[in-house]
Amino acid sequence: MRDLRILFMGTPEFATATLTKILDEGYKVVGIITAPDRPAGRGRKLQESDVKKYAVSKGLTVLQPTNLKNEDFLSELKALNANLQIVVAFRMLPKAVWAMPEFGTFNLHASLLPDYRGAAPINWAIINGETETGATTFFIDDKIDTGEIILQKKTDITESDTAGTLHDRLMYLGADLVVETVRHIEKGQVSTEKQKNTSSSKIAHKIHRETCEIEWSDSLETIHNKIRGLSPYPTAWTTLVNGGEKIPLKIYGASKEKTTHQEHTGKVLGDGKTLKIAVKNGFIHLLGIQLPGKRKMKAQDLLNGFNFEENAMVT
Repeated sequence: MRDLRILFMGTPEFATATLTKILDEGYKVVGIITAPDRPAGRGRKLQESDVKKYAVSKGLTVLQPTNLKNEDFLSELKALNANLQIVVAFRMLPKAVWAMPEFGTFNLHASLLPDYRGAAPINWAIINGETETGATTFFIDDKIDTGEIILQKKTDITESDTAGTLHDRLMYLGADLVVETVRHIEKGQVSTEKQKNTSSSKIAHKIHRETCEIEWSDSLETIHNKIRGLSPYPTAWTTLVNGGEKIPLKIYGASKEKTTHQEHTGKVLGDGKTLKIAVKNGFIHLLGIQLPGKRKMKAQDLLNGFNFEENAMVT
């Protein structure tokens, strides 16, 4: 059995779940690398990453470099004497960092690589209507998400899943997978598999605001998947045209009704209980929404105090 000295790199809650699992299993963590504190909120107060908060509560050494190639940082990193590095939801590493430890540096990615390499694998799996995804551990190399695969675990994507529910499921599935990977490395029993090339349709590109705008000319299934895949963040949106007013509208939740009808695509229909949008092969029922400057609300609550014109549309 190898005596492992682990250095962990990560920033958000997704990474904290894995760090927690590693410590709970009794492994020695010699240090943490996480993002620098950043201003956030209306007061622009400095906010610590979720990983840093947890690491500090456990008395762990925390490094927050702004430049991963800085010689002083590299010296600090080497002094921690880690022989295995684990990366979960961090940033691309220079070779000087990932090649440093004796037993390598491996990453947890929230997809079944080589599918959905990139920044937003959870979102795109749902947006693209996948029925299965998973998590992968792989050794880091000099490209993004291309290293040799160590282990993978699968999970189903249901029609009721959102990016939020799938994120949480993969967060814990991934934590278990990381610990399983560490055990293999500890025993010197790691076997890897080279990744095959993947088509461009399976790339998890970074999501921008324009990515989140709903195209109401799309199919019922495509629109429903997009809303699910962007909920609760960064959130699908549209423009409500109500009389002479154009109002940005965020959509957090929706259901679909497949049916034939004679309504124009994009027409808003409300009966006092439900709020739905006509699309070419059915209706999208809005469940959770948000108007500018307002809190999230149920669509039914909006119907109680908002006057929809007869010709109200979304575009």
